[in-house]
Amino acid sequence: MNIAPNRVEIHNEWDIVRARQSGRERAKELGFGHVDQARIATAISELARNIYLYAKHGEIIISVIDGEKRGISIIAEDNGPGIRDLRKAMEDGYTTSGGLGAGLPGVKRLMDDFDIVSEEGQGTKITAKKYLR
Repeated sequence: MNIAPNRVEIHNEWDIVRARQSGRERAKELGFGHVDQARIATAISELARNIYLYAKHGEIIISVIDGEKRGISIIAEDNGPGIRDLRKAMEDGYTTSGGLGAGLPGVKRLMDDFDIVSEEGQGTKITAKKYLR
């Protein structure tokens, strides 16, 4: 299965909705159940919202993992200010936007694999993956 990645540029709140819907549709096509579709959509929503709030623009890339394990890969990438204190940002309840603070730790819990690379002044790249059971 060689399916081109879905790329959604994030510039405004409607783009967050488009990214979320795109991820849910791809998860459904791959055979994820309703609960995992919701988890994937929620993770994408959080990642896209972070791009919009902190970097102003960036991209969500949704691709199929078709190897030993099958699943979905979500990459959230921006050239924003980066995350000053990555350890603190990964603590439950930590927020700089007045939100609920579920953000990145929540995404990590919703997905099977989670990786973040962020450099202050250079931007952030987050890769999150969910595998079919």
